[in-house]
Amino acid sequence: MTQPQVLPPRENSLSTTSDPVLRATHDALTLIFGPVESRTFAVRLWDGTTEQPTSLDSVPFTLVLRHPGALRRMFLPPSELAMAEAYVRGDFDVEGDVEAATALGDPIADRLRAPATLAHLTPHLLALPRVGGRADEALHQKAGLDRLGLQHAPERDAAAIRFHYDVGNDFYALWLDSAMMYSGAYFATGTEDLDSAQRAKLDYLCRKLRLTPGEQLLDFGCGWGGLIMHAAKHYGVKAMGITLSGAQAAFARERIAAAHLEEQCRVEVRDYRSLSGAEQFDKIVSVGMFEHVGRAKMREYFAQACQLLKAGGLFLNSGIVESSRPPFNRWHGWVARKVWKRGTFIDRYVFPDGELVPLEQVERDAAAGGLETRDVEELREHYAITLRHWVRRLERHRDEAIRLTSDATYRVWRLYMAASAHAFSIGRLGLVHVLFTKPGAGGLAGVPLTRTTP
Repeated sequence: MTQPQVLPPRENSLSTTSDPVLRATHDALTLIFGPVESRTFAVRLWDGTTEQPTSLDSVPFTLVLRHPGALRRMFLPPSELAMAEAYVRGDFDVEGDVEAATALGDPIADRLRAPATLAHLTPHLLALPRVGGRADEALHQKAGLDRLGLQHAPERDAAAIRFHYDVGNDFYALWLDSAMMYSGAYFATGTEDLDSAQRAKLDYLCRKLRLTPGEQLLDFGCGWGGLIMHAAKHYGVKAMGITLSGAQAAFARERIAAAHLEEQCRVEVRDYRSLSGAEQFDKIVSVGMFEHVGRAKMREYFAQACQLLKAGGLFLNSGIVESSRPPFNRWHGWVARKVWKRGTFIDRYVFPDGELVPLEQVERDAAAGGLETRDVEELREHYAITLRHWVRRLERHRDEAIRLTSDATYRVWRLYMAASAHAFSIGRLGLVHVLFTKPGAGGLAGVPLTRTTP
């Protein structure tokens, strides 16, 4: 875990300053975050001035405002997107536990939802200097995808995947485990190192699929090939992985060749919809891929899996779902997206065209596609722990990450992964393993009577 920051000796307070910009900053901070003594973090300004609660000896993080116009860029107009873009630009920074900082998003949204608060805040923000520039000037972003057709058309999906995964294999290698698994690990106790937890996840998936030697396994969205290599090496299957990222495929093929698994593993750059069904598989797995499928295409996705699966075969789908329980239900989410612009930052800078669906839609669309749900497991806490490992590893390699990409890209990934860890921990996001079967003749399901049966 990130260590708390020991507070330095208290410096001059903004509450008594005669400087109009400093005074406006103090008043805005009070309206947005509450009085200094009620806060659990410190604030440091561009001139070294600090505000910190005197009742605390340490804080999880310090919010650093880099220039006099920082709060104006963060909150005018007020939205999650404005705050995220201000961070990406470097208008402000977070020293310490960035996940704890992202947890402020909901309280801030609640405060700024009140018209009276906004009415009092706006003059203070307008008193701060205006600063030009946009966050996306320093980043490649999803501009141009609209030229490739409607959302989730094959060509546009391929471009969206390249946007996310072709940041560079070397960049991902800085903070992923040695097997390059970009999905939630499996922590039996929560104290395991990342490599051990990712190996445990791979084995857990293979055991859920009840893989046996000689079976044909298909991996939708195989990433850098870690799962198919593990399944081939330890369970004796013949595995095919597909991905839309050429960079991933090239890396996976190199690793397969280095491990002398060419006879058992192959990776192709393919869209899952392009597979004809002429080649069927005993088992299919999808880990962290169906988030890219799209709400409207979900039924087609499951129908395609059913077509490619042999009768009596198993399909294990592991993916992120949105919560449908209060206070994270769909109506709440719609308001948050439209007014607070929740999720816009992720769509614009991280996962273009990505869409999450609730678990009930997953099961409904899978049934319509011909599959039967046999087992469901929620593992959101495991993903929260995984993301914390990734954030810490990325932070340790900050300079190298910036050298390989840019400061803005480093900031995007630090913020995105920390915010995601918080979302999993509070239940806004879920990670579910859903095991499906394609019933055979007479309803043969291909699973034993109990979970514990081999």
